[in-house]
Amino acid sequence: MQLPEHWLVVRLSALGDVALTTGVLERWHRERNWRFTFLTLEQWAPVLKHHPAIDHVIGVRREDLSAAGLLRLCRKLSREMKGSGLLDLHGTLRSRVLGALWKGKVLQYPKFSMERRAFLRSKGKLFREKLLEFNVPQRYALAVEPVAPPRRELLPVIHLAGEEKNSAMHRVAPMIAGSGKTVALHPYSTHLNKAWKPEYWSSLAETLVAAGHNVLIMGRGDSMASVMPSGVHDLTNATSLRETCALLGQCDMLVTGDSGPMHLAGGVGTPVIALFGPTHAVWGFYPEGPDDIILEADEPCRPCSLHGSKPCPHGQACMASITPQRVVEAVNRMPRRSERA
Repeated sequence: MQLPEHWLVVRLSALGDVALTTGVLERWHRERNWRFTFLTLEQWAPVLKHHPAIDHVIGVRREDLSAAGLLRLCRKLSREMKGSGLLDLHGTLRSRVLGALWKGKVLQYPKFSMERRAFLRSKGKLFREKLLEFNVPQRYALAVEPVAPPRRELLPVIHLAGEEKNSAMHRVAPMIAGSGKTVALHPYSTHLNKAWKPEYWSSLAETLVAAGHNVLIMGRGDSMASVMPSGVHDLTNATSLRETCALLGQCDMLVTGDSGPMHLAGGVGTPVIALFGPTHAVWGFYPEGPDDIILEADEPCRPCSLHGSKPCPHGQACMASITPQRVVEAVNRMPRRSERA
């Protein structure tokens, strides 16, 4: 059966989920000449700007996804995009309602929901190897391809315009002094149990500044400037999503927990030092860039949940076990932008 050349892609949910589609869509555009309309939450739409394969982004608000609103939206899209295919990279009831109403080819990615639940309930005894076989971009690719491409062929790609890069370069320039590395810190987390201790972030920043490195704090949350040493440049809540991407592109590295900005950095070619506690490689979200460094806890209770949202009875022992000194050692190993291939 001949597949259509235009598709509606559905990926709502979190920032990282959306960012991880970008390399897969670029591959399909390059190898199959496919083009896409993308349905996502409106706050994530800027990530997709300038993507060469995406003609249009439909941004919706969470309140638009009530039962009645969702049904109206699904009927409207099905009617207006008749003849296009539907790529369901979301895999929930919402996207399946759209699939049931779609007037054309529908493809869904393998979400491995049953295997993930079994892995959690068995405390890691069931389906470990199956879940480790494919990361999330590979699972997206399996919606179309019978064999998952190599991970490095599906890395996220965020396309920045020249003026965005120039603006970021001029903005960062006054913050850079001496010969140290430029290190971005993202100390914020949607879920408390994935957050590193504030005193650890403070200790890390103090050590980096003392070593002559340039330290920037980025992201959204309650500013941690009060616990940071002098010399740290706080950009908390001061950048848009596109500005964050552009500024990350000017840094030598990003230190972050399991977060959306982790994948934004990968999308602009900036390696990450990623701190993983309650979440785990089996979920498929680990960064895969050639210079990325993953620091993870070795606790028998992890993973405790898919997103790190489950209350922890052990005082976040997994995140506490990742010491600032381990991160400093990773910063020292990480090459500068000018040294990367």
